[in-house]
Amino acid sequence: MYYDPNIQEILKTQKDVYVLGIESSCDETAAAVVRNGREMLSNVISSQISIHRLYGGVVPEVASRNHTLAVNDVVDEALKKAGKTLEDIDVIAVTYGAGLIGALLVGVSSAKALAYASKKPLVKVNHIEGHICANFVQFPDLKPPFISLVASGGHTNIVRVEDYNRFELLGTTTDDAIGEAFDKVARLLGLPYPGGPEIDRLAKQGEPTIKFVQNKGVKSDYSLSYSGLKTAVVNYLHNAQQRGEEINVPNVCASMTKTAVDMVVNTVIEAGKNSGLKKIVLAGGVACNSYLREKLSNDGKKAGFEVYYPSPVLCTDNAVMIASRAYWSVTNGEDYADLDLNAYGSLKVGERK
Repeated sequence: MYYDPNIQEILKTQKDVYVLGIESSCDETAAAVVRNGREMLSNVISSQISIHRLYGGVVPEVASRNHTLAVNDVVDEALKKAGKTLEDIDVIAVTYGAGLIGALLVGVSSAKALAYASKKPLVKVNHIEGHICANFVQFPDLKPPFISLVASGGHTNIVRVEDYNRFELLGTTTDDAIGEAFDKVARLLGLPYPGGPEIDRLAKQGEPTIKFVQNKGVKSDYSLSYSGLKTAVVNYLHNAQQRGEEINVPNVCASMTKTAVDMVVNTVIEAGKNSGLKKIVLAGGVACNSYLREKLSNDGKKAGFEVYYPSPVLCTDNAVMIASRAYWSVTNGEDYADLDLNAYGSLKVGERK
C-alpha cells in the first residue's frame, strides 16, 4: 500500500480528517471533500443526462468515455471549492461497486493514480452503503442503529444499520428495483430520460384510479417484486390501445407510483417494527420521489418512527456520500485498498471483494 502504515495512529492525532471522494458508478462524474464524515466542504457533479437522453437511457460505453473526459476537472474543482490542495487531503475514497464496470473503472483508476502520486491512503467504498451515509452529512446528529431503505434505479434494499460499519441486508427485490420499474414504465409512456422524475412530476397531476396489481401484504422475508407491476402496466397500456381508448398518462403515473411506493413503505415499516428500532432512514435516487418521501414520513411517524431523508442532491449519485462512508471505514481501520483494486458491477450491501 502506498501510504504510511501507521495511518491509523496519524489520524488519531489529528483534530480533523479530510476525505476526497470520487464517484463514477453510472452517468454522474462526481468528486467531493468531506470533513470528519459529516461536514460537506464541496460537492461537484458533472451530469451526462443531456447526452444519454438522446438514447433513452444510459449507454455504458458513452458513459465511460465521458467520465474519462470529466474526472480530472471534477476533482480539481472539488478541491478548489473546498479550499484544499491534494496535500491537505488525508484519505482518497472511491466507489468500486456496484455499477457499470467501465464507468467504475474510470473512477477507480483516477483514485489509484492520485493515491499513488500523493502517497495517501486509498479506501474502497460500497456504493449502496454510501447512499445510506449521505444521511450522516444531512443530519449531523444522526447515529446508528436504524433501519434504512435504499431505493434507486439499481437497488431496493431494506438494511439494518447496526453501527457505522455494520450493515445487515434484511430484504431486497427479487427482480426489478423500484427505480428500474419507474424507468421502464416511463419509456413505455414515451417520457424522456431519466424517467423517474418525469413520472413523479406527472403523478402530481393525476389520480391513482387504476388498480394494477392486488396487494398481497408484506412477505415474511421482506422481499419485494416489481416485474409484475411493470407487466401489469404494459398490459393495461396495450389493452387500452387495442380498444382505441385515450390513455390518461398522469393517472397511469399516479397509480403506478402509489402501487410501487405503498408496497415498499409497508415492508420497511414492518421490518422496523420487528427490529425494535425507532429510526427509519431513506436513501438512494428514488428517495427524491415526492410521494415516497411523504408516504414514508407520514406512515412512519404514525407507527412511532423518526424518519430521515436527505436533500435531493444527496439522494442521487454523488461523491459526498462516498467520502462520508470512507471516513467511517478509516475510523475502524477497514476497507483500505492496494493499487490492484478492481471494479465490480455487482456488490451487495455489506459485501466486500
